[in-house]
Amino acid sequence: MSSDLGNTLLLLARQAIADRLAVSHAHAPVPDLSATPELMQPGAAFVTLTHHGELRGCIGSLEAWRPLTEDVVANACAAAFSDPRFAPLTVEELAGIRVEVSLLTAAQSINFTSEADAIQQLRPGVDGVILEHAQQRGTFLPQVWESLPEARQFLRELKRKAGLPADFWSDQVKLSRYQVQKWREAP
Repeated sequence: MSSDLGNTLLLLARQAIADRLAVSHAHAPVPDLSATPELMQPGAAFVTLTHHGELRGCIGSLEAWRPLTEDVVANACAAAFSDPRFAPLTVEELAGIRVEVSLLTAAQSINFTSEADAIQQLRPGVDGVILEHAQQRGTFLPQVWESLPEARQFLRELKRKAGLPADFWSDQVKLSRYQVQKWREAP
C-alpha cells in the first residue's frame, strides 16, 4: 500500500473531524475514492490524535468489518469526540492536532505455556498486542513500544488497560498480535 493511500486516509480523518466541528479549512482535495479499491474493502484502522506530542485521543477497530474509508472516518470522530479519557476536541484545538492513521493486519493468536513464555514471544516495536480475559480486553498498538520498550512492563501496562491488575495472570488469558502500516501528518 502506498503513501498515496496514507495521505488519503489522513485527509479523510482530518476532514471528518473538521466537518463534525463545522469548520472549513484549506486542505488538499480527497482523491476519488472509487479509484482506490482498497479504500472500499473492509479495513481495521486506529486514529490517534496528539497535541504538542501528547496523546489527545485514540480509537480504532481491531477487526475489519466495514469499508476502510468508513472505519477511518468513524474512528477519527470517535478519537476526537468520544475517547473517554479526554474532553471532546474543540475548534480552538483543531489546528494544533496531529493525526496518525494505523492500518491493522488481521490478528494472529499467540500460543504460549506461561506468562514468561508469552513475554519471550512478544516482538518489541513490531507487534500490536491484544490481551483478553473473560469479558476484559485491551490492546496496544506497536507504537506503544516507543514508551514501553521492555516486554514485561509492556504486558503489565496492557493488563491494566484491560482492567486487570498489573500482576494478574491466568491460564485463561489470550494474546493475539497484529502489525500496522501507519501514516502521520507532518508537524
